[in-house]
Amino acid sequence: MNTGFALKGNICYAPEAGRLVVRENACVVCEDGVCRGVFDELPGAFSGLEVIDCGDRLILPGLVDLHTHAPQYPYRGTGMDCELMQWLDRYAFPEEARYADAAYAERAYRIFADTLMRSATARAVVFGTIHTASTLILTDCMEQSGLVSYVGKVNMDRNAPPELTEQSAERSAADTRRFIEACAERGYRRTRPILTPRFAPSCTNALMALLGSIRGEYGLPVQSHLSENPGEIELVGRLCPWAAFYGDVYDRFGLFGGEGNAVMAHCVYSTPEEVERIRKNGVWVAHCPASNMNIASGIAPVRRYLQAGLRVGLGTDMAGGQSSSMFRAVTDAIQVSKLYWRYLDQTAKPLTFPEGFYLATKGGGAFFGKAGSFEAGYAFDAVVLDDSVMPCPRRLPVGDRLERAFYLELDRTGITMKFIAGRRIL
Repeated sequence: MNTGFALKGNICYAPEAGRLVVRENACVVCEDGVCRGVFDELPGAFSGLEVIDCGDRLILPGLVDLHTHAPQYPYRGTGMDCELMQWLDRYAFPEEARYADAAYAERAYRIFADTLMRSATARAVVFGTIHTASTLILTDCMEQSGLVSYVGKVNMDRNAPPELTEQSAERSAADTRRFIEACAERGYRRTRPILTPRFAPSCTNALMALLGSIRGEYGLPVQSHLSENPGEIELVGRLCPWAAFYGDVYDRFGLFGGEGNAVMAHCVYSTPEEVERIRKNGVWVAHCPASNMNIASGIAPVRRYLQAGLRVGLGTDMAGGQSSSMFRAVTDAIQVSKLYWRYLDQTAKPLTFPEGFYLATKGGGAFFGKAGSFEAGYAFDAVVLDDSVMPCPRRLPVGDRLERAFYLELDRTGITMKFIAGRRIL
């Protein structure tokens, strides 16, 4: 059955980095959950479709969060006086241990999923914890939210508190298989499993090898962390002296792009050799500027990564990042790129708003296939914004209104409609 409709208003999207397309008083067409294009006048082939007139509102693709930690949501906005390794021990690990209690997980994950449902985020790549039952509660909540997501049961069999250290590599792998198979049995339409070694310091070689085998068997993508903090990188060097660089640890076990997708968060200190391996293997970089500032990791050289042809998107990285807002992630990415240019490398131009907008939409959306744009053939994810709640004494161009909406975090108060794969969820 055809389930088509059109949204009419001010259409904004970025088909390529640095190019913002604005079509005023235009229509973007959805048929069977897929975008059929943007038109100034509705073509005759679509004349029978319902037209939802959004007036002078802004219509943009749903945003994509390539990296966030669902169990850390309850303590977001605290613990910002620590660096990564200390922050994990004092805040992240104690909170994640609470998810051994399924009742706590139920309460926490419903809040997390409801927050994302009400945000501008349409798609997300999400960490759970080591707990299989609780992570299945998370997948249930994400499926019910209407978002499209990847959710991972975390793997850790070393360098974690006893209550978060899995009994063995074999037990961790067995629980991961159980999680994957339970997801299949539940018949989710929007939620898929993703392999999730927390990071190289927390996974033995035996566990990494088993995860590589599971990946080959199930064809799953991978999410993890890479070159985030100097102390972390030093620890990887001690634990894995046989690796050429941090990313080589994942690659040796078949967990670094190649045949299947992989997304690595941060990449603040990636060496030229690591950058080339990321490019060659087609690994996505999830740039998480708020987290990199809050836990004092540094500034990822995103301009250099774009110039090198890397696949780059943005992540909120809650609770290293304090906000679930992808609007905030865009403006943070632009602002830290200015600091990188001013203080670290004056040949690396700062990101522009159209570039930041692209990274949060089509750039990260590519991890999900054709998502994050209003080009024909892309999944119809759309957010409608009413910026009249931010009065201005003069008429602004639509492109300026969109930029203003991001910097003033209009996603908190201005979302009037939200569609994911053609299905309205707000």
